[in-house]
Amino acid sequence: MAAYRTVVVGTDGSDSSFAAVDRAAGVAGDSGATLVIVCAYYPANKGDVEKAQDVLGDEAYQVVGSAPAEDTLLSARDRAAKAGAKNIDTAAVVGDPVDSLRKVVAERSADLLVVGNRGLNTLAGRILGSVPSEVARKSGVDVLIVHTT
Repeated sequence: MAAYRTVVVGTDGSDSSFAAVDRAAGVAGDSGATLVIVCAYYPANKGDVEKAQDVLGDEAYQVVGSAPAEDTLLSARDRAAKAGAKNIDTAAVVGDPVDSLRKVVAERSADLLVVGNRGLNTLAGRILGSVPSEVARKSGVDVLIVHTT
């Protein structure tokens, strides 16, 4: 089997997604692949973000506007470099995580998609669908689901 050439990983700024970034960076570094770190978001003004964060509490990492997405990507990029990735790109994409990841995989002709397992075994994930299960079904490329929770 040939080494991967382009690895895409999704992050939302959570600790579990950063664990997936670390694993993806190791895989990319070991195979000399380009690592593309993706953060999906919906633009929001500061007031809306603050209100949502008050309501969501521990789940507030999921609420980002464009600036926090860029901050998340910078943090992820630093982690990826420390974990061994050499060639790192980032992409902040407006939209839902599954569609955003699939879009970047197609645009970059990626051959591996890495996501964390957060939500995979939750009741909401089983009823509504989770990012890991949806990308595994729909991506059309190899998917590595990293045990992060």
